Amino acid sequence: MRLCALLLLCTAMLFGVGPARAVDPRLVPDVSSRAIDIQYSFTGEELLLFGAILYPGQRLPDDRADIVVVLKGPVRPIILREKKRVAGIWVNANSIRLRTSPGFYAIGSSRPIDKLVDERTAAIFELGLSNLSMSPTGFSEAEKLQRFENGLIDLYRRLGLFYENPAAVEISEGVLYRARIPVPARVPVGTYRAETFLISKGRVLAVASRNVEIRKAGFERFVALAAQRHGFLYGLAAVALSLLLGYAASAAFKRR
Repeated sequence: MRLCALLLLCTAMLFGVGPARAVDPRLVPDVSSRAIDIQYSFTGEELLLFGAILYPGQRLPDDRADIVVVLKGPVRPIILREKKRVAGIWVNANSIRLRTSPGFYAIGSSRPIDKLVDERTAAIFELGLSNLSMSPTGFSEAEKLQRFENGLIDLYRRLGLFYENPAAVEISEGVLYRARIPVPARVPVGTYRAETFLISKGRVLAVASRNVEIRKAGFERFVALAAQRHGFLYGLAAVALSLLLGYAASAAFKRR
């Protein structure tokens, strides 16, 4: 038992968090909405992450503290394929499977990440797009993996699914903080985790999180549930609807 406790303590110290002490500050985070409903008129939303830093004895330290907020989810496996031109035709060439690729990742901070922590700490806590751990399956060359990950990051950036802003967090009076994270219209549904990191002198002092649910609502939710729970009947209904619309269009053109 003592050995286990010692191992946990050493792991925490290596990760830069350290054991919880009475002199360490605490975070009280919250989000403007715990659930976002996606309907036919959904064009995106701006999520507000805010909260307070509670210092022991309500005394502000002399050293400046910084805040980093991360909104991430849902994590899922994905297969990336690279196209190459062979004999004038574009075909799928190399491919790679990533087990833990987030469908959405947004990070905001009070200062650039490289000014707050070293590369090792940033990699441990996955702070920044370049530090995402996507867990490739099987053996893959470092150069190939980097090429595929850079391609995915570039694509998701252009779609608005990956977002990075080193000046998104505002800290008032050294205690209150807030950050606005844009959520695009094509964001995937699922459970998201809004994490807040308190950082000082290159060390992560506190971490707190809240869950955010992004879900379909209204008719879109009905269609999605029908496709998931009654796939066969949903397929028949889709084929019947297609035939009906095709027949209606044909009849309309014949009358003209």
